[in-house]
Amino acid sequence: MSGFFLYVVIMHFCVYILHSSKLNRYYIGFTENLSQRIEHHNDPISPHKFTARGAPWELYLAIPCETKDQGLKLERLIKSKKSAVYIRNMKLYPELIDKLLKQTSG
Repeated sequence: MSGFFLYVVIMHFCVYILHSSKLNRYYIGFTENLSQRIEHHNDPISPHKFTARGAPWELYLAIPCETKDQGLKLERLIKSKKSAVYIRNMKLYPELIDKLLKQTSG
């Protein structure tokens, strides 16, 4: 898994899904710097941000995107599903991610 994590840290655009065991919830976001964003979500100095009460957040899934536009579309599409089951299925069935990437490209 560490090789995969290294890969996602250096990608340019990325939709990421974090999981909080404390809340048993997922958080979906978009970034150009994954490691910095995860650090931000887990930063105890900012207790008023939305994700503060769920810390520590763990990276559940990272999806590299070709462009910023694709990343933002993909983030909205995943959020529109409003489904933890769908998110878990994305990890179990990578073909779901391929389908989403095709829907949001171009």
